[in-house]
Amino acid sequence: EASPDAGDADFTSHLNPDSLQRLTDCVVEPSLRTATPTDSFQFERLGYFCIDPVEHAAGRRVFNRTVSLRDSWTKKRG
Repeated sequence: EASPDAGDADFTSHLNPDSLQRLTDCVVEPSLRTATPTDSFQFERLGYFCIDPVEHAAGRRVFNRTVSLRDSWTKKRG
């Protein structure tokens, strides 16, 4: 939707219901323990991530994907 907040409909009705994916029991580099919400990271073959500031304040490490990597190789072969 070009303008999801236009009109009377709630903008959340335009969100992709499959956009939230929670991965647990992941293994990451030990250096991420000292990461702050202003830092950004590239996780190999997945995309670019930043730390969720709300979860960080609660003492948890949650990484939100900001940009996914294009998978053009599969499309060219398929």
